[in-house]
Amino acid sequence: MKVILKEDVEKLGQAGELVDVKDGYGRNYLIPQAKAVLATKGAIAEIELMKKRAALKAELTVAEAKDLAKLLEATSVTIPVTAGEDGKIHGTITNIQIAEALEERDILVDRRNITIDEEVKSLGEYTATVEVLGDLKPKVKIWVVNAE
Repeated sequence: MKVILKEDVEKLGQAGELVDVKDGYGRNYLIPQAKAVLATKGAIAEIELMKKRAALKAELTVAEAKDLAKLLEATSVTIPVTAGEDGKIHGTITNIQIAEALEERDILVDRRNITIDEEVKSLGEYTATVEVLGDLKPKVKIWVVNAE
């Protein structure tokens, strides 16, 4: 019996896959539990259409991610802090502050995707890596300046 999985089934396949199972397993477990539907011509055509739409959406997402990565590479942010006379700052710079500084420039990035390359303890220039999508990890320049 051929069925199309509606959700991931362990040791069988991923959602949207066309799999061949024993009649009893499909008829008595997968279909009643709404984990699969019978693979009719209409159902197969619908799955193919959904896969094409998902692939198109993924292409658009990759293109948007590449644009965001280029924008981030060209961006530098300034974060004002209070510092002592020797240039050491009070506290440290966090990914939340970087995300807020990017947001001021209308660049929305989730703070959990920002990694500061080195610990920021004094005034100066630093870099942070932003994980955009897969291998796209642009670097953003961060200028830590005295807030006076």
